[in-house]
Amino acid sequence: MKSNGIILLRTLLLSTSQRNILRHTDDRKKRRRIISNFIGAIILYAMLMAYCISMCIGYGYYGIIDSAPVMCAILVSALSFIFTIIRTNGYLFNFKEYDMLMSLPFKSSTVAACKFMYMYVKTLPWYLSISFAMMAGYGFYAKPVVLVYPVWILFSFVLPIIPMLVASFIGFLIARISAGFRKNNIVQTVLTIGFVLFAFSIRFFIEDMFRNDKVEKTLQSISQATDKAAAVYLPAAWFSAAVTKLSPLGFILLLTVSVALFCAVFFIVGKSYRNINSALKSHAAARNYRMSAQKKRGVVNAVAFKEFKRMTGSTTYMVNAALGEILITILSVATLVIGLDKIVAVVTQNAPIDSAMLRPAIPFIIYFFIGMVATTVCSPSLEGKNYWIIKSLPLEMKTVYQGKMLFNMYLSVPFTFFATVCFCISARVSLLNTVLYLVLGFMLCAFSTVWGCVCGIRHMRLDWENEVEVIKQGSGVAVYMLPNMFAVMGLCVLSVFLGTKFDHSLLALVMIAALFVMTALSYRRVMILAKRS
Repeated sequence: MKSNGIILLRTLLLSTSQRNILRHTDDRKKRRRIISNFIGAIILYAMLMAYCISMCIGYGYYGIIDSAPVMCAILVSALSFIFTIIRTNGYLFNFKEYDMLMSLPFKSSTVAACKFMYMYVKTLPWYLSISFAMMAGYGFYAKPVVLVYPVWILFSFVLPIIPMLVASFIGFLIARISAGFRKNNIVQTVLTIGFVLFAFSIRFFIEDMFRNDKVEKTLQSISQATDKAAAVYLPAAWFSAAVTKLSPLGFILLLTVSVALFCAVFFIVGKSYRNINSALKSHAAARNYRMSAQKKRGVVNAVAFKEFKRMTGSTTYMVNAALGEILITILSVATLVIGLDKIVAVVTQNAPIDSAMLRPAIPFIIYFFIGMVATTVCSPSLEGKNYWIIKSLPLEMKTVYQGKMLFNMYLSVPFTFFATVCFCISARVSLLNTVLYLVLGFMLCAFSTVWGCVCGIRHMRLDWENEVEVIKQGSGVAVYMLPNMFAVMGLCVLSVFLGTKFDHSLLALVMIAALFVMTALSYRRVMILAKRS
């Protein structure tokens, strides 16, 4: 980027830097929150690095450590692509500070490129955690020359750029198409969710091709699989050649293509950047609009409806909150059409597991999709600068949080009930157990809602500049999601194991009672925090 872009990027980073706030603030509460965020981030990075190192240990044990560089490139590229495609709307398009940035004496392409680099810097620690961990594992087993390490470190910064640029361009196309519609936000949300679902499904098409020998024989080893991937995804091969063989051609290709693609993408994006953002930020009035009496709602329901309008007005929020519900709906219909036994066979690679064994785990399998993201985790922080307006209203904060929790129940419970009925029909669950699983699903939604609200209030952040920072990157989201994810996976295994020892109805009743207690305690905690906030 030119000097103007570097100045703008530096200003954006300084204005949103938690480290900068920590250095200059005297607010103890804010300092504690920032320090806890740093500690949480370090734990997450450490977990990711431990996973990558364990992968390299496996590679070294089986004598295929030469595949580690290609696998590193694939993991970093996949993660950067997914992160970017989901966050493009909040960072590149329809962002809050658009009017302020566009009033500055910068070209549209410069602003777009700067926002891209801002997104790159914000997500870079994730990519470096993977790359550095796999470099350590590769170095331990392969014993390469010393020059490999600085080259690997250097190209770790370059590796995510190409997939991020591709994802940004796809996000640009989605924004460009949706900008031509009156309901542009809804269209953009549908297109984004559609593309994410396509990206998820393409894995199964590729796997089916190889399994049925439609392209060639089934890949026999991880080494062959990574070599095949490198032949398709050329940047992975360039990275591997650059860091292992110190190939000058790998250096040149990876750097040249990254720079050329960067210039090309933002030359194209810059030409219609203002028009797209203006269209996305405008909301046309319906021609057939007529004045009518307003519907009367209770206060709690009114807050829930306000939360619904907030979600439908934000592509980032809607994609994050509704993706699990969409995925579980698709899976539920598939269980009725294809059959749960066949789906289990595909997922477990024909392991000796049938649907009867999985019956006690049905509510937790469904919750894995629906409960991983609760709107109550990020909705308190999304109030932002409007929080003080809410505080000035003749409205108790407990009522506000009750409305936010009610909205999450409105969102999650119908999908949970539909999925539970579909799974139970496909697995031939008895009527009594189906009813118990419905109650257990309701309790899981209730616990997810109130525990998410506890995390959202405890880790509330109101000084955000971009909603992605609290929807995707908030410390409350991490505190809620990670323990929740591991606990649900553990409960799935535990329920299957206990289902072989105890009656399924008794097991469901015990789970319902335990969740009722945990939900009641969490709700009590929300009410206490509401009085303090």
